[in-house]
Amino acid sequence: MEYVLDVKNLQKHFADHSAVNGIDLLVEEGKFFSILGPSGCGKTTLLRMIAGFLEPTSGSIKIRDEEMTGVAPNHRPVNLVFQNLALFPMMNVEQNIAFGLKRKKLSQKEIDKKVNDILEKVHLKGYGKKEVSQLSGGQKQRIAIARSLVLEPSILLLDEPLGALDLKLRETMKIELKKLQAEFGTTFIYITHDQSEALVMSDKVAVMNNGQFEQIDTPKNLYANPKTSFVAGFVGESNIFNAKLDKDDNVISEEGLNFKVTLIDEITKNCEVYIRPESIILMPDDTLEGLNLFQLTVKTILFDGSNTKLLTTIEKTNHEIMVSLPQNRQFAHIKDGDVIQAGVHFNDCKCYKK
Repeated sequence: MEYVLDVKNLQKHFADHSAVNGIDLLVEEGKFFSILGPSGCGKTTLLRMIAGFLEPTSGSIKIRDEEMTGVAPNHRPVNLVFQNLALFPMMNVEQNIAFGLKRKKLSQKEIDKKVNDILEKVHLKGYGKKEVSQLSGGQKQRIAIARSLVLEPSILLLDEPLGALDLKLRETMKIELKKLQAEFGTTFIYITHDQSEALVMSDKVAVMNNGQFEQIDTPKNLYANPKTSFVAGFVGESNIFNAKLDKDDNVISEEGLNFKVTLIDEITKNCEVYIRPESIILMPDDTLEGLNLFQLTVKTILFDGSNTKLLTTIEKTNHEIMVSLPQNRQFAHIKDGDVIQAGVHFNDCKCYKK
């Protein structure tokens, strides 16, 4: 297994705070790797250190086994795509793409061939003479990526590049980016606060919080087996119960519900139980074992076109929980005010120390 990026004990301290606190990171060659986290968690600072725009306070950054400390950004085998794309408005498409190639002093024949080849690969053949102002948001996105990839970097760094696009175009570009990365085989390191972008596109995701990684895993494992309460709450949607562990190791919620759970942390007293909306089984079969059972009262039905969810309250409490409604006709009759038997398997009840 080859690693294109090797980061060890990386730290960045500013006068008033620590932005990155002892990060270790290995990124495999040719993978789509995302760093996911809320605003202010340190992800952009980390990206700028890899790119060379910020020097670390301490630690090591190696790209293809070469130490990058002290290496200027223009001498690193990386390219960076910003959220604002930074296309040159006074240049047409082919001039934008050729900019870095000219700085490398390639012949005009080589430049023309590389520009035409890359335009074909990003599905914009024939767009070379167009002005930047004539392009749609998605086309500008692809030109910015083409301008970076034409230089054949070891790593392409992308700093929330879809943030300025509207929702429908963002959904389209997620698929486009994934396809482009697979076609070129270049290692992508993608920064985002949008979990959907990270889960859809990535081979691996690092969830970042307060300057540190909470978990690095495949999208599927991050969602199904979050290792910390932060990951459980930040990735996907969860119903959360405040609870306590009694002397017999029973988990009792504030509402008095007795949960069988999967204990993630070593818990002494206070804890939180996280349950995904889609883990809740409506009208479970009597033969199912290992379920926590309760009754739900439907408060309202939430329909967004492709999915339907129920906002419910648990029996004899005001505690609201969200339930994903299975897409079958068995539940088509459900309406506001209905009382429904429900259950959730103990393996789907993740319990973390508080």
